[in-house]
Amino acid sequence: MAPFALLSVSDKTGLVPLAEALHRQHGYQLLSSGGTAKVLQDAGLPVTKVAEHTGAPEILGGRVKTLHPRVHGGILAKRADASHRQDLEQQQIPLIDLVVVNLYPFRETVARADVTWEQAIENIDIGGPAMVRAAAKNHADVAVLTSPDQYDRVLAALDAAAGGGVPAELRRQLALEAFQHTAAYDTAISNWMAGQVEVDQAPWLEAVPLRQTLRYGENPHQSARWYSHPSQGWGAAEQLQGKELSTNNLLDLEAALATVREFGFGTEGSHPAQQPAAVVVKHTNPCGVAVGDCVAHALTRALDADRVSAFGGIVAINGEVDAAAARELTGLFLECVVAPGFSAEARELLAAKANLRLLQLPASAIDAAGHDHVRSILGGLLVQDLDDQPIDPSTWTVATQRPPSEQERADLQFAWQLVRHVRSNAIVVARNGQSLGVGAGQMNRVGSARLALEAAGDQVKGAVLASDGFFPFDDTVRLAASYGISAVIHPGGSMRDADSIKACDELGLAMMLTGRRHFLH
Repeated sequence: MAPFALLSVSDKTGLVPLAEALHRQHGYQLLSSGGTAKVLQDAGLPVTKVAEHTGAPEILGGRVKTLHPRVHGGILAKRADASHRQDLEQQQIPLIDLVVVNLYPFRETVARADVTWEQAIENIDIGGPAMVRAAAKNHADVAVLTSPDQYDRVLAALDAAAGGGVPAELRRQLALEAFQHTAAYDTAISNWMAGQVEVDQAPWLEAVPLRQTLRYGENPHQSARWYSHPSQGWGAAEQLQGKELSTNNLLDLEAALATVREFGFGTEGSHPAQQPAAVVVKHTNPCGVAVGDCVAHALTRALDADRVSAFGGIVAINGEVDAAAARELTGLFLECVVAPGFSAEARELLAAKANLRLLQLPASAIDAAGHDHVRSILGGLLVQDLDDQPIDPSTWTVATQRPPSEQERADLQFAWQLVRHVRSNAIVVARNGQSLGVGAGQMNRVGSARLALEAAGDQVKGAVLASDGFFPFDDTVRLAASYGISAVIHPGGSMRDADSIKACDELGLAMMLTGRRHFLH
C-alpha cells in the first residue's frame, strides 16, 4: 500500500506544491481535514478526509477532528515492533509516514488589539500539537514538518533517496525542530495567559525557535546556533546578498543598530529617523558615527571619523541606501550593511561586492522584538531593560561657572547619545554631529580618554568629551584640556566631583552633569 501523508496546516504557504510532489512524484496518499483538505481538493489532488479515514465526524465545532486511534495509531506505531503491527492489523489502521502540521495562529491572534479572551482560547490548537508530538516521538519511522521553510529540504531528500523515504538523520533533525515548535507555542500561550491575570513574567521566557546553525561561534573551535522569531528583530531581516552571517557579524550588527537608533530608524515604527545618520562598528564598539544632510553625507562623515578602523567593519544606516551612499560603500572592504531599505540602483551597484552582506530590516521588526536585554551566565540568564530610554537634556545641570555655548550643548548631546553604546570605561570625543575619537573598554578612565583624544588628532581642539561614568579624580579633565577640549559631560555623583569641577573652572571648560550613568559591560 502507498504510504500516507497527513497534512493539516494553518499556514498554507507552499502547501499545494508540496502535496503535488508528495503524491505525484513520491506516491503518497494524501490525508487531510478542514480547510487544508479543501485547498488540496480545489487544486485537483485526491484527498481522503480525516473524517472518512476515522469513520468519525468532526465534533464540537471542529475542536475534535484528528484525536482518534486511526490517526495516532498510524503515527505512533513502531514499524519494527511485531505487537504494534498486530494491533494495527486487528484495528485495520494504516501507517502514516509523513505528518505536515503547523498550528493555529495563536500569536497573531493575541497580537490584535481588539482580541477577546474567547477568541484567543479558540485559537489554542489541541489536535495539531498532539500530532506533531506523536510524529516527533516516533521519528525513527515518521517524518514531521512544522514549517513551510522545511518543505524544499524534505522534497530534496526524497528526490535523492529515490523511493527510500526521508533519511533517518533528517527525521531526527525535523523531530528536534518539531519539539521546539510546540515548546514555543505552549510558552506563548502561557505568557499571554499570565499577562491577562497580571502575573509578572518576562516575554523572553517564550521559547525562541532555531533560525540557523552557524558555521562557528566567535572562534572556529566554538559551535554556535542562532535562535530568532521570524517576525521579531533580526529574525525579520532580509539578507539581500552576501555570505552567510556569522556569530561576530550578528554581535556587531546588534551594536551598530543600537547606536544608529539613537537618531531614529526608517520612516515607520515607534521611532522614525529624525535625521540621516550612519554608524560604523568594529568589535561591537562604534568607531565612526555621524549625522548629515542626507544618507550619503552621513555615511561619508562616519567613515571619515576613522577609516583605518572602518576596514572590515559593520555599517548601520537609518534611512534608505541610495546610489550615492552605495558608491561610498563600494570604496572599501566591509562585512555587513544594515538599513531599512536599499534603492534599486543601490542594489545594482552593491551587487559588484558579492561577499558584502546586505540586510534590510523593517522598523516594525524592532518594535516587535520587545524591551528585554537577555544575557547568559553560567547556568542561568540575566534579564534587564534595554538602555534605550530617550535622552532628556532638560534634566541636565551646568556644574561650572561657564555654561556651555549653544554649539557645545548640541555637541555634548550628540556625544552623550554615543557614549552609552561604547564598552566601559567609555569616552567619546565629538563635534558638529561627528565622532572624532572613541576610547573603549579600558581598565581606567584616563586610558580610555587618552585613546579617544589621540584618535581625534588635529580635530580635537574645540571638541567636546563625554564619559559614560563619573570622573573619580580630576586627571581626565586636565588631560582633556591639554588636548584642547572645550566642554565635558558625565553623570556626576563622585565624592570628588568638586575636584573635577574646580579643574574645569581653572582651565575654562564647561561641564554638564546628566545624573545618569551608562555602563555597557
